[in-house]
Amino acid sequence: MAKQPSNHGKAWSPSDTRKLETLAQQNTPTRVAALKLGRTEASVRGKAAAEGISLKPTNQSPYNRRKK
Repeated sequence: MAKQPSNHGKAWSPSDTRKLETLAQQNTPTRVAALKLGRTEASVRGKAAAEGISLKPTNQSPYNRRKK
């Protein structure tokens, strides 16, 4: 069985939520953010959805358009 993260089952503190918001603004991948927060990837996605935090990268052009 996989090892559980350090914050497994603990409630999200306001500082954890701020860290998640900062990581999302820095385009940190969800998996990396989960490791930094000591949470599972699913819990990070769930909290982001509940708080209205977008985890989509902001530095990618839409529809795979590349500048030539």
